[in-house]
Amino acid sequence: MYAIIKNGGKQYKVQEGDILLFDRMSLDPKTTVEIKEVLAVNNGELRTGTPYVEGAVVTFEVINEGRDRKVIVFKKRRRKDSKVKRGFRRDHTRVRIIKITA
Repeated sequence: MYAIIKNGGKQYKVQEGDILLFDRMSLDPKTTVEIKEVLAVNNGELRTGTPYVEGAVVTFEVINEGRDRKVIVFKKRRRKDSKVKRGFRRDHTRVRIIKITA
């Protein structure tokens, strides 16, 4: 059984027991949260919503919060003596999917 959920403007395909990285949600560890923005559920047959599936809920538990590895963005324009180097670290919340209810 899997579900497709929407969180932070992104879509995730989740199953029970999966561990995902969401955008930072500022929640304490071991907090359980329910997401009702379920776009599709498949438990033998695929049910899609318009835009959300009625009565479908995905429950997850917060594991911790942290930051990703640094991503280096380097732009260089040849023969122009123009260079830009920037770094970026995304804040995330690590969660574990506990239950999918359809």
